Formats: sequence, C-alpha cells, structure tokens
Amino acid sequence: MKKTLIALAAVSALAAPAKAALPVGAPAPEFTGKAYLNGEAAPYSLDKALKKGPVVLYFFPGAFTGGCNIEAHEFATAIDDYKAQGATVIGLTSYYGTADRAAGPHEEGLDAAVRDFSKQHCNGKFPVAAASAQTVTAYDVPLPAKPSISNRTSFVITPDHKIIAVYSDLNPSKHVAMTLDALKAWRATHPQ
Repeated sequence: MKKTLIALAAVSALAAPAKAALPVGAPAPEFTGKAYLNGEAAPYSLDKALKKGPVVLYFFPGAFTGGCNIEAHEFATAIDDYKAQGATVIGLTSYYGTADRAAGPHEEGLDAAVRDFSKQHCNGKFPVAAASAQTVTAYDVPLPAKPSISNRTSFVITPDHKIIAVYSDLNPSKHVAMTLDALKAWRATHPQ
C-alpha cells in the first residue's frame, strides 16, 4: 500500500504541469455538451462518465493540426489500455485548427471540425467535443500565447471527481504514457 501511494505521488509529481492548470487533488469541474464519436453526436456529461469509472480528459489546441492529429491517433491506439483500467477518454478543444481557418473561428466551423476529427483522427474510438470558454477557464488551460485556444493538457479524474494527475506539454508524445501510468498507479489501490 505504501509503495503504491509513493508510486502514485511520483507519477503525479512527474505529471505536474509547467503552466497553471487545475492541480492534483483539486475537484474536477463538471462540464456537459455535445460530443462526437465517429461523427455521431451525443450528449456528454463528465458526471455521468465518472459513474462508470475514471476519465482521462485531454484538452488539445486545434483539430486538424499536426500535434493534435498525432495525439488523437495515440489516444485511439491506446484505447484498449484505458479500457483495461476501467477508464474512458474524452478530448476537448476550443479551436478548430486548419479546417476552415480562413473563415475565422465560429461555432459552426468548430462543431463541423470536431465531428470530422472524431472520425478521421480519433478513429471513432473515443468522443471529442468543443470546449466552451467557461470549461477552458474552469480547468485553467488557455494556451499562454493565445488564450482563446486551449492548451495541450491532460487530466486523470477519478470517480469521486478528484484530479489525480495533470500533464501539460505542447509536445503530444507523452500524454498517453503519463495518463496511463497515473491510472495504473491509482488502479493498484482501487481494484475494479
């Protein structure tokens, strides 16, 4: 038990963000909205998802951008590892990236981009949604260089609404590994 708690603390320390974001131990704010899974819209509620088990919530800067495409593919490839931990994944963005960029940010462009992104880069493996400005603010994840865009930040949230890991890095390469490590450490003390 003591080794597991030390391991969880070590993973949490490694996953601490370089920029402000809700810290480990903070309660995760509820959010609801329309999410897309393989292009199909459905209502999403963090509260409802947490009733099934832990949730990996990852914010990404923009659909159809290089790093976000890579990150979504990596989460999709690892989805069975998340399921083995009893966890679900959801991605949120407040910007629609290169799709329709010339038209400027607007609700329809973001919604259509998220819908298409759910099929093309998430491979229909997990839902993605447009994050409201309130959700980006509640999780304290605006991109420092452009606050209207969400930063690349991943959270692991347990069914009691506690954040047990936070990892913030524009490089998408470690988000999956960091969140899976945190889930495995938590799962060691909370068997299914």
